[in-house]
Formats: sequence, structure tokens, C-alpha cells
Amino acid sequence: MSAAEVSVDELAVQWNDGAFVVDVREPEEYEQAHIPGAELIPMGGVVTEHERVPRDRPVYVVCAVGGRSAQVAEFLSAQGVDARNVSGGTLAWIRAGHPVDTGAPES
Repeated sequence: MSAAEVSVDELAVQWNDGAFVVDVREPEEYEQAHIPGAELIPMGGVVTEHERVPRDRPVYVVCAVGGRSAQVAEFLSAQGVDARNVSGGTLAWIRAGHPVDTGAPES
């Protein structure tokens, strides 16, 4: 099963409805700017942390520009997750004028 790809504008619609977003960048990148509410699971930890990702609804995977997230979305799809890669990543999200947060993830 291959992961679908969505635009940042498509994600924005779903985000307004409470979409589950996984940010696979490194913590330092996440702290600089991230989609509000995004769950930080760095790419290197996805294999051991993928159980934190819901199986009962779509999961939107984001990185800086879409490369790492595409790989993670494919991996999650193979694990039975309805994963969707966010094309253009966080940079496209910011360029489109969508809201961002800064700082470390909430624990």
C-alpha cells in the first residue's frame, strides 16, 4: 500500500478538524517552527515509536520539504496506517501562511 500525498492547503482543512500530524524532523528543527499540535517523532525513531501513531484515522506526515516524510509515510503505510505525506513540508506550510508554533514539544 502506497502512501497518499496531500498539499499543505489540503492538510490545513483537515488540521482545522483535528487531524493527527506527525513531524519527523529533528527536535532542533521542530523547536524553530512546527504545525501546532504536531506530534514529534524524529525519522530515526519511527521504527520503535510507530505504535504512538493511530490506526483508526488518517495520519499526516510532515518534515521540512517532503523527502523524509515521504519515506516515513511509506513505512507507516506498510504498518497498516492510513499515512499521507504532506508535499512541500513545513516550509510550504509556512509559505502558505498557515499558523506555526515554536519551542519544544509538550510532554
